[in-house]
Amino acid sequence: MHVLVTGDTVSGSWTYVRELVTGLVTRGVHVTLVTFGDIPLPHQTAWMDTLFGLDYRPTAFRLEWMHEAEQDLHEASLLLASLIRELKPDVVHLNQFCYGDLPVEVPRIITAHGDLISWSEAVEGYRPRATRWLQWYHDAVARGIRGAEVLVAPSTWMLDSVRRLYGRAAREEVVYPGRNPIFFNPYVSKENSVLAVGRLTDAGKQVFLLTQHLHPVSVCIVGAEQTVPVAQVAIRADVKVATEQANVAIRGPLTDAQLRALYSKSSIYAATPRYEPLGIPPLEAAFSRCAIVANDIPSFREIWGDTALYFRTNDAGSLAENIRQLSCDPEMCRAYGNMAYARARERLTTKRMIDGYLQIYRSLISANIEAA
Repeated sequence: MHVLVTGDTVSGSWTYVRELVTGLVTRGVHVTLVTFGDIPLPHQTAWMDTLFGLDYRPTAFRLEWMHEAEQDLHEASLLLASLIRELKPDVVHLNQFCYGDLPVEVPRIITAHGDLISWSEAVEGYRPRATRWLQWYHDAVARGIRGAEVLVAPSTWMLDSVRRLYGRAAREEVVYPGRNPIFFNPYVSKENSVLAVGRLTDAGKQVFLLTQHLHPVSVCIVGAEQTVPVAQVAIRADVKVATEQANVAIRGPLTDAQLRALYSKSSIYAATPRYEPLGIPPLEAAFSRCAIVANDIPSFREIWGDTALYFRTNDAGSLAENIRQLSCDPEMCRAYGNMAYARARERLTTKRMIDGYLQIYRSLISANIEAA
């Protein structure tokens, strides 16, 4: 089987695409990966070095949610369609909406990682102001969804949001995200501490909730969702915010290994986002056996059920109270860590995710053969 996968190197979905491509290749699938956004740096593609059967084609075309994307869409579509006709993959797996209506005779699926309008509704509390560009964006997304054979979402909540905003797809599926548990260590002795991932200036991640109250344990915020290499020249990136209201360590970007070490040592992970379609950091924390304190939003409820301790939606005081409760009750903290770990092992592994996609691919290939 040959699958052409698209991805982007700019957003948090890069980790998802990396897991998808690695999982497919290790299952014997030939993958061509085409990326948009920035041309990746060597550290971003180092994971590809041991993947035999991967054909990588980076591009610098802008992403559909960028305001300049309209200028690139025609040329990017021509390139992608040309590649598909040349390489003749069995399936095209798009991680962007706008290429779903490409004029090619190959079945296409789209995975919805999030979209601009549902982000605005969740983060800002209203739809973005109507503009000519927003209408272009909406129409491009809707056309892509109508053109694809299957729309996949990482949660029922995300699928419902996309359907409400852009219309129904011909076929709709939910495939929950996955990570490979082999990368994480759930057996390290835990420190009584809290970890969160996200930039303080990111309203969607809202890790700033952790700075609004004093906590009885140390709190560490890693300031970037995607991990990057440590610079050769040392850059001061660790800052402590200590006031009467808060005592928080804010760290700069970390390598994958450094972040995994923090996950393994932290007893609590604070999942603070108000918009989180993919939820990769909480999943990594769960595989590290962290207790998850999560914002009470539909996507977290769907993914984690009763295995997370929820704080009142976007409420810093409720978050602080939950952290205090877990930090003062080691047995309760361990129990939530074990529940999150068991949930992740049962439902949210790369294997389960790849099984779901392979089932969709095979059904599309069979339908395509029958139609021919």
